[in-house]
Amino acid sequence: MHTPPPPSLRRQFLGHCAQWLVVGTALPLATSALATSPDARSLALAHTHTRERIALVYALGDAFITPALDSLNHFLRDHYSGAIGQMDPELFHLLHAVRRELGANQPFEVISGYRSPATNATLRSTRAGGVAKHSLHMDGKAIDVRLPGVPLADLRDAARSMRAGGVGFYPREQFVHIDTGRVRHW
Repeated sequence: MHTPPPPSLRRQFLGHCAQWLVVGTALPLATSALATSPDARSLALAHTHTRERIALVYALGDAFITPALDSLNHFLRDHYSGAIGQMDPELFHLLHAVRRELGANQPFEVISGYRSPATNATLRSTRAGGVAKHSLHMDGKAIDVRLPGVPLADLRDAARSMRAGGVGFYPREQFVHIDTGRVRHW
């Protein structure tokens, strides 16, 4: 006769199974199950350079979901070098809040996420300005985005209304820079 494991071992086993479900190829399934939670925070992104797309729940309330953060770090890697940085999870909260403020359903189009120091130095030397020496992109605290169907000025204004970091407006280049540094705008 088989004796079932004690409840604590069963919970531990189920917890490990749940982690592997999220880490493995079932991330979209786990994300859609989590999305029904009232405190789920989600993001949808489309990268303009890599042509990759991602949509996931990255937090439940203020509790971040580590495998989702890992997926976002990879997605927002330096598209020039492939280097993966550690993105500031608060940046994801900021993007989530901006999208909700605007009532937008489309994914953010990402122009730039993490930028390695080497890439930043190269861009500074090959572009006529516009790349900061100590860019917050190198710290994983900045992202350049636009939101289809939303006028760029509205995206800028929504990001500024959060008063949660810096907001740069680049209408000619068609993006808004959003970061989790000190509150400022340009």
